Amino acid sequence: METISRERTILDRIVEARRESIAHRKRVLPDVALKLAVGKMDAARDFPGALSRNGFNVIAEIKKASPSRGVIRADYAPADLAPKLEAAGAAALSVLTEEEFFSGALADLKAARKAVEIPVLRKDFIIDPWQVWEARAAGADSFLLIAAILGDQLLRELLQLGRSLGMEPLVEVHTLAELGRATASGARIIGVNNRDLRNFNVRLETSLELAEAIPEECIAVSESGLRTHADLARLREAGFDAFLIGEHLMKDPDPAAPLRSLLAAGPAPGA
Repeated sequence: METISRERTILDRIVEARRESIAHRKRVLPDVALKLAVGKMDAARDFPGALSRNGFNVIAEIKKASPSRGVIRADYAPADLAPKLEAAGAAALSVLTEEEFFSGALADLKAARKAVEIPVLRKDFIIDPWQVWEARAAGADSFLLIAAILGDQLLRELLQLGRSLGMEPLVEVHTLAELGRATASGARIIGVNNRDLRNFNVRLETSLELAEAIPEECIAVSESGLRTHADLARLREAGFDAFLIGEHLMKDPDPAAPLRSLLAAGPAPGA
């Protein structure tokens, strides 16, 4: 793994690449076309409701690669993976759509959502309102907002835009300061990423350290580094409502198998 630079982290490089990509795509597909497409869409599925059920609510993440691990899953077919994860008990799906560092595509989200009935979140580095319109036009029911890459005003703007389109965003934090900014912005779904996006190191303790500071009225999601039912049980006891799990599932030949194992020792979702 590359060493972290104070001037330029992995996250900096991803955001810079995203800005360049968005600038090009906005020229090809102006927001007026996206808004017309959104006007013809069915209503978004209930993402907050899926995460608020009694039980272990898992957001199963579909992704092909990551900057830290390279290709995680060579046999990558979102339309095949999505229904298997739904059948295994996933409360919702997360689909990586970032192209350069995660080998994702918006087409992956479209394919996955068509194959399931559960809500689907767009996992990307969203820094422009145009991407929110793009997400809804592609069928996304929610989308990720990363507090570390957004100023306060833009964070509030993107939250409000998502809600106006029927999508409640998942706002991701990694530190107490970011959590404070997220709650001040009015975030209703807060994800604590146990992975530090500056260097991709993972500490499960990050969620446990921030748990008590998450307001009771918010839906709390723990993300990354979750591998056992005991991990989920420990975090559930600490106050988390849902769990985003990706690499642990994607590296298995049958991703549904580890998901069933994670859920088997506890109450079924919706119970």
